[in-house]
Amino acid sequence: MNHEEEIDLEALKRDPEFQENMKLLEREMKEQRSIAKGYQLLDAKLLMEAPEEEINEIFTFIVNEAFDRLAQILSEERKFDMSDPEQWATARAIYEHGIQRYSEGDVKGAKEIFLILYYLITEEELREAMMIHAAAVMAGHDFDSFIENLADVKSIDPNDATAFFITSFAQPNDILLQMFAKEVQEGEALLKQMEENSKKN
Repeated sequence: MNHEEEIDLEALKRDPEFQENMKLLEREMKEQRSIAKGYQLLDAKLLMEAPEEEINEIFTFIVNEAFDRLAQILSEERKFDMSDPEQWATARAIYEHGIQRYSEGDVKGAKEIFLILYYLITEEELREAMMIHAAAVMAGHDFDSFIENLADVKSIDPNDATAFFITSFAQPNDILLQMFAKEVQEGEALLKQMEENSKKN
């Protein structure tokens, strides 16, 4: 957003049409169980500096809905179709939850989430990035070390739709994957085991 389009937040807060649109978006989000609309609403509420409980409510909806969908995708043995805005938003929600787990030091939870995303995403660059995330966790990098030493967050383009995912690193992907060869192997083995377990159930 450029500065010529500076938004007058106070005027927006008082604008009945804008308020009506927000209510409509919230209704559609709930009726359609739409994660993509959840993110639109979340962005608008963050922009409006809405109360924390309103933000948390939308965020909880997004995460719960995303994990319901994830269970469904896994049980139907499908992959994410990232050209579908809803599935893209689902993958984003799961990724953001994984990053949150990582930043809170939940190594097991973060590793599993990144591996599942690697398993379900078909775009090569994004898949590789998820494996690098998982391998970094397994190799003992804590979140701060990952962000400071491995991720290249400076190169994130805010206009890029995939910018919510960290896909640029301090070194080329193939070098990192070689560096983490042991962890990559371990990750692949874990996924194989998961696949076999799910076929037994």
